[in-house]
Order: sequence, then C-alpha cells, then structure tokens
Amino acid sequence: MTSREQLLASTFVSLADTLVADFDVIDFLHTLAIRSVELLDADAAGIMLADSHGGMHVMASSAEEARLLELYELQNNEGPCLDCYRSGRPVAREDLPAMRTSWPAFTDQLQSLGFHSAQALPMRLRAETIGALNLFRLKPGRLTEADLSIGQAMADVATVGLIQERAIAASEQLATQLQTALSSRVQLEQAKGVLAQRAGLHIDEAFQVMRAYARSNNRRLSDVAAQVIDGTLDDNQVPKGPRPGPAAQPRT
Repeated sequence: MTSREQLLASTFVSLADTLVADFDVIDFLHTLAIRSVELLDADAAGIMLADSHGGMHVMASSAEEARLLELYELQNNEGPCLDCYRSGRPVAREDLPAMRTSWPAFTDQLQSLGFHSAQALPMRLRAETIGALNLFRLKPGRLTEADLSIGQAMADVATVGLIQERAIAASEQLATQLQTALSSRVQLEQAKGVLAQRAGLHIDEAFQVMRAYARSNNRRLSDVAAQVIDGTLDDNQVPKGPRPGPAAQPRT
C-alpha cells in the first residue's frame, strides 16, 4: 500500500468515527479541509455548513486565504460554494473567463489571493445537503475526475458522520450544538489572532500550534482557544512547531 493509499484509508476512518465521546465538530471539519489538500490536487480548502435556517457559515479552512475567500462569498452572496449548497450538486467552471461570467466579484478576489481555480463539492446525504467543500487551486482548470471522486467520497462520508452524530441528540440539542460550534469558530478566530500577535506567529501557524497542543493534551480545541484569549494559557505552554512557508505552490 502506498503512502497516499494509507493516508486515504486513515482519512476515511477518521471521518467515519463520530461516535467517540466528546466529539469535536470543529476539529473534525478541519481534518476534512486539511486532508482534502493533502490528497487532492488542490492548494487550499474550506468548508461551509448551513444552520437550521439555511444560513451558511464558514466552519473550517486549510489556510487563511481559503477562509477569507469563503467569507467573501458569504458577504457578496456569490461563489461556487453557495451555488453548490443551493443545487446540491458539484459546481465548477472550465476556466477563469467562465468563472468571471458566473462570479465576477468572487473571481477577482480569488485572483487577488493568488488562486486561479475554484470548485465546490456538496456535503449531502440523499436529498439533504448540509453544506459544501470548497477547493482552491493556484493553477487554472478543474480537478481530474479521479480527484473529484475521492473528494466527493470524503465529503459524503463526513456528511454521514455529522448527520449520524446529530441524530443521537434530541432536536433541541441539534440547534444548540451548531450554535456552540459557530460560537467556538468565532472564538477560535479570535484566539488565532491573539496568539499570532502575542507570539509573533503567522495566523496559520497560530492555529497549527493550538491544534497540536489540544491534541497532545487531549483537550478540546475550543477550550484551548478560550484559554489563549483570557490569558490563562501562557504562550510558553503552547508548543511551537515549524513555521509554515508561503501558500502552496502548484504541483508539477
């Protein structure tokens, strides 16, 4: 078995395992975003989920640039992720001119951040679509059919896991869980900024070291973020990993 096949198998196991005690939605979604970049010919990934009223929220991203692009989509009500969620089908365009025809403002923003391609895969189970996975590339063009199949399979497995985990709770708890996840996401963004400024880190590195600390100490990511914000977790307690380089370069 090759290293890619091993990573793919490990990814599907991780995405299917949502029945563990103290399941962490935010970390789960970040796993999907990061593994999408590692396994597919994509340079960044982001995930949006819908709340109980159909409103979309940015929930995870592999890099700060992906998060900014998804926020831009929401602010301007334009982009592949939104179209994907609304249609429940994969969304892509052949090239930049075709993208600009469909999403002019989004495409300009995409290029300003160094990307030249974006497409989205639905997070769905049968007729129910709960969100979308956005894939960004530094080079133009769509993903291959093989990569699209793998990406959709990962999104589908993650969706089944999320819906299965939700089904365990009562309907009132479902709304509470999503609201808690949304609040945790806001808190996480604040903590990234606080740690980045305090320790002189890149915003992506700040997230990486918080996540590494949470995992190595068997802590919830949201709890670590809260301690970073209120100052009860000293910077020296958070392990410093290697500083990440610039945005990924196109694969050759």
